[in-house]
Amino acid sequence: MSVVKTSLRNFFAHKGRMILSGAAVALSVAFVCGTLVFTATMQTTFDKLFAESASDVMVAPGEESRAMEESSSTGRFDVMPPEVIGDIEAVDGVDTAVGVAESVSLVAVGPDNESVGPTTGAPTIGLNWTHVELRTMEEPQGALPEGPDEIMIDGETASSSGLGIGDTVRIMSVNGTTEHTITGVVDFATTNPGAAVVYFDTDTAQQVLLGAEGFTSVYVDGDGSVSDEVLRDRVAEAIDTSGVRVLTNAEYTQENQDALGAFFNVIQYVLLGFAGIALLVGIFLIVNTFTMLVAQRTREIGLFRAIGASRKQVNRSVLIEALILGVVGSVLGFLLGVALAVGLMALMGAFGLNLSTDDLTISTAVPITGIVLGITVTLVAAYFPARRAGKITPMAALSDAGLPGDKRAGRIRAIVGAVLTVAGALMLFLTTTAEETGAAGGYLGLGILLTLVGMVVFAPALVGGIVKALAVVLLRIFGPVGRLAERNALRNPNRTGGTASALMIGLALVTSLAVVGSSMIASATEEIDRSIGADFIVQTNNFQPVLPEAAEAVRNADNLSAVSEMRGVQAEVTADGDSFDQGFSAVDESFPDMMRVEMSEGSFADALAPGAVAIGASRADTEDLSVGDEITVTFEGGEETTLTIGGITAPGSNPDASPAYVSLDTVRESVPESELPLTWMLMAIADEGQLDVARESLETALDPMPQMEVRDQAEYKAMIEDQVGQLLNMVYGLLALAIIVAVLGVVNTLALSVVERTREIGLMRAIGLSRRQLRRMIRLESIVIALFGAILGVAMGLAWGGAAQQILALEGMGILVLPWGTIVAVFIGAAVVGLLAALVPAFRAGRMNILNAIATE
Repeated sequence: MSVVKTSLRNFFAHKGRMILSGAAVALSVAFVCGTLVFTATMQTTFDKLFAESASDVMVAPGEESRAMEESSSTGRFDVMPPEVIGDIEAVDGVDTAVGVAESVSLVAVGPDNESVGPTTGAPTIGLNWTHVELRTMEEPQGALPEGPDEIMIDGETASSSGLGIGDTVRIMSVNGTTEHTITGVVDFATTNPGAAVVYFDTDTAQQVLLGAEGFTSVYVDGDGSVSDEVLRDRVAEAIDTSGVRVLTNAEYTQENQDALGAFFNVIQYVLLGFAGIALLVGIFLIVNTFTMLVAQRTREIGLFRAIGASRKQVNRSVLIEALILGVVGSVLGFLLGVALAVGLMALMGAFGLNLSTDDLTISTAVPITGIVLGITVTLVAAYFPARRAGKITPMAALSDAGLPGDKRAGRIRAIVGAVLTVAGALMLFLTTTAEETGAAGGYLGLGILLTLVGMVVFAPALVGGIVKALAVVLLRIFGPVGRLAERNALRNPNRTGGTASALMIGLALVTSLAVVGSSMIASATEEIDRSIGADFIVQTNNFQPVLPEAAEAVRNADNLSAVSEMRGVQAEVTADGDSFDQGFSAVDESFPDMMRVEMSEGSFADALAPGAVAIGASRADTEDLSVGDEITVTFEGGEETTLTIGGITAPGSNPDASPAYVSLDTVRESVPESELPLTWMLMAIADEGQLDVARESLETALDPMPQMEVRDQAEYKAMIEDQVGQLLNMVYGLLALAIIVAVLGVVNTLALSVVERTREIGLMRAIGLSRRQLRRMIRLESIVIALFGAILGVAMGLAWGGAAQQILALEGMGILVLPWGTIVAVFIGAAVVGLLAALVPAFRAGRMNILNAIATE
C-alpha cells in the first residue's frame, strides 16, 4: 500500500508535467475509438437502410450483387416482363408484389443548365414512386408524379440545387432527353446515402429509364402464413429466374452488408493505421517524460532506497504512475473518440451522406479496446525508465550529479542502430532490383521497418555531429546564447534523439508520400505527352459513363477531323484449356490516331483488325501466349467467339491490369448493342489550324449536357495533378495527428528540461543573463531539435519514397521526381514547430524568481 500511496503522491505532485503525455495518450486512443465508432455507425446506418427498405422476399436484378455495377456500365438493367407481377401475386402466401423500374444511368439538369445530381461520384437514381418508398421516405410534399411530364425529387437535392415545386428539370438517360415539371418534394426518413433521387410514375419510369415495359426488381410481402424461406422458394418456382436473384429479406440485407463491409473495412484499416502511427509517436513522448522525471527525482529515489525500498518497489512505483497516466488518458481518449466520430459524421454530411447520431454505435469492445491499448502503450513506454529508476543506489541521494549515463549501453545502442539502418537500406536497395511487384513490396515493407527502428535507435549517436553542424549554421550567429542552446541540445543525446525521433516519423511519411505523388504526376504527364495524340479528351465530371446522346453530340461537332471512343469490356478468356478474366478497352478504327500504343510484338493496327485482339506482355508471359495464337473470348453480355492475338502491348503493368485492346466492331459481332457498356472516354482531333474553333464547337455541342467536360492535354494533366494532390492532402491531414503528438513531445521535453535546469537558470540569471536572452536560448534549442528531426525524417522519407517509386516503375511509372518544394516546406515547418513549441516553456523560464531558482534542490 505504501508504494501505491507514494506513486499517487508523486503523480499528483507532478501532474502538470504529465498533462502533455496524457494528451498524447488521449489523442491516440481517440483516433482508435473514433475510427471504430464511426465505421460501426456507418455499418449500422446502412444495415437499417437495407433491412427497412427490403420486403420479405426480394426479386433483384443481376448475379452476385453486381446489379449497380452492370447498370452503370451498360446503362440498363435486365428487365423482367410486367406479367411477372401477376405470376408472383398468384403464389400461395404472397400478399402484395410491387414492381420497381430503376436506373442509375441518368443525369438531371435544372433550369440554370447545371447538374442537379451530386458531383462526388454518387449516382443520380431514377425510379417509380410506390408505397414501398414510404419505408425510407417521409410523406411527400406536393403531389405525386402523374403522367410523362411530372417528377418528384428528394428534399436534399431540391435544397442544394435551389429547386422547388413547379420548376422544370431535364432528364438525360440512355433512352434520350425528356423534360419534366417537379410536382412534389420528399424527404428521407432514414440516411441519404449521398445520391440524388428522382421519382416518376410507373409508366414514365419504364419509358424514360428502361425503354421498355417491365421491372428491374420486385418487392414481395407475404401474408404471414409461411416463412420467408418458403416464400422465396415458391416465388423462384413461379418465375423465370434468368438474370435475377430471389432472396429473403435477411439474404438481401446480408448481401448488401457484405458488399459494403469490405469498403468499410478498408476505411477502418486505413484510419487505424494512422492511429498506430500516432501511438508510436506517443511512445517517444512518454519515454522521454518518465526518463526525465526519474532523472529529476534521483535524490528522492536514492533516499527512498536508503530507507529500505527495494528495486522492485521503485520500479513498481514508476509503473503505477504510468498506469494512472494510461487510465486517465485512455478514458479521456475514449470520450474524445466519440466526439471525433460525431465530427466525422458531420463531415460526411457535407458530402451528402447524412449519418444520424440516433444510429451512433458504441459497442462494449470500443472502450475496452481503447483503454487496454492506451494503458498497454503507456506501460510499455514507461518500462525502461522504470527499470532505470530501480537501478538508482542509495548513494545517489548524496550526489547532485543526477542519474548517471551508461556509456557502454550507449555504444551498444549505436552499433545496433547502425546495423539495423544499414540492413534496412539494403532492403530498400533490393526493392530497386526486384522484377516483380510482390517481391519489391516485401523488400520495401521490411526496409521501412528496419530503417525506422534503426534510425530511432541510432538517433542519439547522430546528435553530436548533426546538432554541431546546425549550430555552426544557425546558432553561432547568436553568440553566447546560441552556444548555450547548442550545449543544452547536446547535453542529453538520448533525450534529444527521442524527441526528434517522434517528429522524424511524421516528416518521413510526409516526405516519402510527396516523392511518390510527384513521381506519379511526372510519370503520368510524360505518358500523356508520349502516347496521347488527341487534341481533346471528353469525359463526365462525376466519374460516371458518357450517355449515348452526349457521345453522339461529340461525334457531330464541327471542325473535328476524327473522333474516337473507348469502352471498358469485361470478358472470360480461355487459352489452351486455362481460363482467366480479362478487361479489354474496346476502341474504334480511329483510335490509333488518338493514342500511340507501344507494342512488343505485332502491330496495333493488326490487333484492331476484325477477329483480332491485343493483350499485354505481362499477361502473355503469364499465359504463355504469342502473336497468332487463337483464344476463346466470351464478352460480358455476349456469346462465345474465337479471336486471334494480333499484337502484344509493351510491358509495364501487372497481369491484372494488362493493357488489352479489341476493336469495338469485333465486340459488336457477339454482344448486342443493348448489352454494350457505355462509353467512358472520347477523344477528338481538330481540323488543321482549327484548334480554338474546334474547342468552341465541342463546348457548344455539349452545352446542354453540363455533366460533360472538355479538356485539352494541358488541362488533362492538371486534372491528374489535382486528383493526386487531393489524395495526398487527405493523407497529410491524417498524418497531422502524429505530428501534433510529436509537437507535444517537443513542448513536454522543453518544459521538463526547464524544470530540471531550474537552479542552473537561476544562476545564469544571477550573473547577468536577461529574460530575453533566456527565452531566446530555449527557443533556439527547440528549433535545433526540430530541425534535427526534420533532417532525419527527410533523409529517411527520400529513401522510402525512392524505393516505393521503383515499384511504380514496374507498373509503367518510371520517372523519379524529388519534391524540392515539399522538402523546403518541411524544414521551414519544422523550424516553425520548434519555435511554437518553445513559447510556453520559454515564457515560464523567464518568469522564474532568481533567488527561489537558486535555492531549488
